[in-house]
Amino acid sequence: MKVICSNEESLYRPEAHRWRERMQLMNPIGDVVVVLPCSMKKPYSNSKSHQKFRRVTKGYQELILTSPFGICPREMENTFPIQSYDVGVSGDWSFEEKKLAGELLKNYVKDKDVIANVSGGYEEVCREYLDDVSYTAIESRPTSNDSLYNLRMELKKYKKVKGKERHLNELRSIAIYQFGHNGDKFISDDTIAKGMYYRRIFTKSKQIALLNRGAGFFSIRLAGGDILNDLGIHIVEIDFELKTNTLFAPGVEKADKNIIPNDEVVVVKNGEVVGVGKAVLNGEEMETLSNGVAVRINDRKK
Repeated sequence: MKVICSNEESLYRPEAHRWRERMQLMNPIGDVVVVLPCSMKKPYSNSKSHQKFRRVTKGYQELILTSPFGICPREMENTFPIQSYDVGVSGDWSFEEKKLAGELLKNYVKDKDVIANVSGGYEEVCREYLDDVSYTAIESRPTSNDSLYNLRMELKKYKKVKGKERHLNELRSIAIYQFGHNGDKFISDDTIAKGMYYRRIFTKSKQIALLNRGAGFFSIRLAGGDILNDLGIHIVEIDFELKTNTLFAPGVEKADKNIIPNDEVVVVKNGEVVGVGKAVLNGEEMETLSNGVAVRINDRKK
């Protein structure tokens, strides 16, 4: 589904607002962050410009500047809505666009070294909100051979991040975006992923989730529900035996107020996980409405 962002009011779309909120929880890996411009084609790695960048930057923490979403760590580029928004790329940024992106950028890089291969409005954001940045773009052309050479030479000063660490960081970043605060704890150090497009996520030989690369979200399994239950995330409490794959609002005793429609949720009875599924209503509606479907159950104990 395309998310159309045609004017500055798109900065305040619910999808953009939630994205920027969750980006404040993200943490880069490695010693350096490479800042890059966005592209019209999504995900960014499908564009010719980013294919050029990736031949140089692979193995380092990459961060894409974009509007109206502000920033996108490379590992998040396949997650909705950043993988499907539609906006014209002019390179000119308004004051509000620069402010929202700049504050996110500053918060994200923290004490990391920064290399910025950007020009135009992207460069203005970096210069206004960051200090001690190495700029590599020559004559406002980040994709030129000279710019890419400069970028490669700067990156030689730093060690690449090992593949396992990058893999875990990707899974944890997705979990942070999907589950919010403490979401990274959904992924442990021994978590592994099997498969390509649909990636089965295992922890201690138990499948905790399925990662759909098309949407960039986890679909939770019962073992994953146990983890979220321990973390107190997206809990829906009931007091009866769950015998069908539909949970109606009148059956909900209590629900996490952070739940919004389409969130993965954990159905709990007396502290024990009895099912996992996808929210149809938000948490407050689940508690207060006297009719309607609250959760579509995907997996339940039988």
